Amino acid sequence: MQLGKVIGHATATIKHASLDSWRLLLVQPLDTVRQPDGDPLLVLDSLGARAGDTVVLTSDGKGARELVAAENSPARWFVAGIAD
Repeated sequence: MQLGKVIGHATATIKHASLDSWRLLLVQPLDTVRQPDGDPLLVLDSLGARAGDTVVLTSDGKGARELVAAENSPARWFVAGIAD
């Protein structure tokens, strides 16, 4: 699990079939003092996070594939929660 800040969303005209109807967010990972840590990530969102929200991310690939209900999905990162 890792904290991140939503910096935008992504629009894809062509994407893997397992990702149809899923919101894709651009999230900047944060370190322990909430400073940017690495490159932004493309993550799945089912919770309705908005730009500027701090979110809890997980890189559980198996969990992401279960979330989208497709074993062959390229999904890896997804929003596990929105921090208050």
